[in-house]
Amino acid sequence: MISAHVLEREMKKDLVDILACPVCKHHPLELQVERADADEIVEGRLLCTRCDVAYVIEDGIPNLLPPE
Repeated sequence: MISAHVLEREMKKDLVDILACPVCKHHPLELQVERADADEIVEGRLLCTRCDVAYVIEDGIPNLLPPE
């Protein structure tokens, strides 16, 4: 059986505190929220201020794949 936690699709704001840029390992990333629900980000971006790379958050899922 799938728990309710697995079905949640939003990224928690507290997660930003532990994320680092996959390219240069800079920490912390800057959070830009476009749409949120309480303490959860539904859409936005995570920005690395050191190497100037943006990582999109869509449907509550941050895409932290390095750019090609």
